[in-house]
Amino acid sequence: MNDALVERVHRIGREIAQPNAAAVDRDARFPAEAFAALKEAKFLSCYVPEAYGGMGVSFTDITRMCEILGLYCANTAMVFSMHQIQVACICQHALGSPYFQAFVRELVEKQLVIGSATTEAGIGGDVRSSRCAVEIQGDQFTITKEAPVISYAEASDVILVTARRHADALPSDQVHILTRKETTTLTQTHTWDTLGFRGTVSTGYILKSSGNVEQILPAPYAAIHARTMQPYSHITWSALWCGLAGDAMNHARAFVRSEARKTPGTLPPGALRLAEADVVFTTMKGTIYAAAAEYERLLAQADPKVFEGNFGFALQLSNVKVSASQLLVDIVGRAMMICGIAAYRNDHPSSLGRQLRDAYGAMLMVNNDRILGQCSTIQIARREF
Repeated sequence: MNDALVERVHRIGREIAQPNAAAVDRDARFPAEAFAALKEAKFLSCYVPEAYGGMGVSFTDITRMCEILGLYCANTAMVFSMHQIQVACICQHALGSPYFQAFVRELVEKQLVIGSATTEAGIGGDVRSSRCAVEIQGDQFTITKEAPVISYAEASDVILVTARRHADALPSDQVHILTRKETTTLTQTHTWDTLGFRGTVSTGYILKSSGNVEQILPAPYAAIHARTMQPYSHITWSALWCGLAGDAMNHARAFVRSEARKTPGTLPPGALRLAEADVVFTTMKGTIYAAAAEYERLLAQADPKVFEGNFGFALQLSNVKVSASQLLVDIVGRAMMICGIAAYRNDHPSSLGRQLRDAYGAMLMVNNDRILGQCSTIQIARREF
């Protein structure tokens, strides 16, 4: 990632996302100011290949952008990550279609916001299973999905929806459908009043949409999930959590530095704790970028089969998500101990209340127990290390 791009992301975070982060959290609203800046910078289409007008940045670049935004506003970073996951699903699985070739050019021009509806009432959070089915008549489709969560749905121009391929299909035989705002209705069924990540506005809806069958991604969702959705989610989410952890570390470092100035020649009590916390932070960051590098290596092989039955990479992905979400809570907790009562106060510059509330959400977004349960099955089936 070149220095100019890094600085542009930092500037948006520092000058726009951070000053509005408290209000976004307090009001549980979409981070509109930050996204206006991201749109102006053409960052919503930065993963689109240059041949279609995008920047053609790498996956590792996207990972780094999520981390940087996480330093300033975890809500902005999370929505940016979720959007980029959907962009990647299209770019990696649908650019052989004239419809989606035209769509990504539209994405570049208009900087559309893309949401996702993968969860569904009655399936317990299993995104690889659907109850609803797409109905096709001639060249038209209709879809009705009861989704307990659709993040930033009202702010989305497009929502990618999972559904069974047809009414008689198995729950795991899914397709991925691009639904447009102008032909979609959203009927709210749940509110979003949570401890943290309030700015994702992950409200529940009954989604009804229609359109042309060209809007169904040509690849089966099973392939999209294995090659793109799951790796992108686990790694970019972990990266933004790393940014959030870095924010807590910055608060702790500033506090220790301030205390050191008060007692020249005497090391503040929190200095040792800061050094210990940095060891944990370095471990967290190294694990995330090792997974990003491995994912880039597998993508470079241009062979979708490298993701089929790849138990080693599947475990690496799961371990990254579980460990990053756990270490995030650990690091924010350490930072609070370093800053003491100042971190506990909502009216103090060293306050870490919002960071702590956001941190606990990381273990619940795709619950760690569900992931570890899947890992236990893979460990039994796996024969090599």
